[in-house]
Amino acid sequence: MNESVSSPRPASAEVTIIIPNFRTELLTRFCLRSLRRHTDLNRVRVIVVDNGSADASLDYLRQVEWIELIERQTTGESGPEMHARALDLALERTSSELVLVMHTDTIVVADGWLDFLTSRLRRSPRLAGVGSWKLENTGPIKQFGKKLENVLRRWCGRRINNQEHYLRSHCALYRTALIRQRTNGFFDGDTAGKSLHRKLAAAGYELEFLESGELLRYLRHLNHATMILNPAAGDRKTARPSARKRLARELAKLDYPALMSATELDRKAPAPGR
Repeated sequence: MNESVSSPRPASAEVTIIIPNFRTELLTRFCLRSLRRHTDLNRVRVIVVDNGSADASLDYLRQVEWIELIERQTTGESGPEMHARALDLALERTSSELVLVMHTDTIVVADGWLDFLTSRLRRSPRLAGVGSWKLENTGPIKQFGKKLENVLRRWCGRRINNQEHYLRSHCALYRTALIRQRTNGFFDGDTAGKSLHRKLAAAGYELEFLESGELLRYLRHLNHATMILNPAAGDRKTARPSARKRLARELAKLDYPALMSATELDRKAPAPGR
């Protein structure tokens, strides 16, 4: 598989951050600029893997000075497969103690986010990873509704949807060595991170699901944003206009216009005010 790599930064860092990209130019700008605004670049190495976008998002990534860009050519891969293979490709180039995986629809909203995650992971050598299942604020009404739904399903003899929970790749921090020693990486035919989580747990390591309330102080996940901007054929949930309107409302709450005009955040030099 053909690929090209641009590397403006040395390989040594405390944390390597891996972000796959596929055809979401504005979202990618927003994600990277939020990361740049709230992160000390001396501590991290940021690898963005483009999955054959061949669009304006790739043009943008080529001019961001502080990332390492891998241009990966893809043929006949599903979205989940592209994503997982991109993570593994960057993982091969990772030499840091810790590796953090993110989506382009994950937005950093406060300083201290990296310290929060690394301090939680380093509380115990038995912790292999920290992150979340769903990064969303589920209030008491929504929680009650879910419990009521399950009660009604049992009463009607219907199956309850008990999904296998694992640290999802919208934001998860791991010990790099344990991924290499105990797993096959992010892709082995399943959703990125699922079998990895299972194998680390089977090896006796702990993986901690952080409370959404804690994570939301530092991060926001724009749920399904990538699929909303690139809807799959037949996917009525993400293709409908109401989904785009919901995404627009969420973006408006996150200082979107200011960050989209902050072109200085694409450069290596310290941003004003830092």
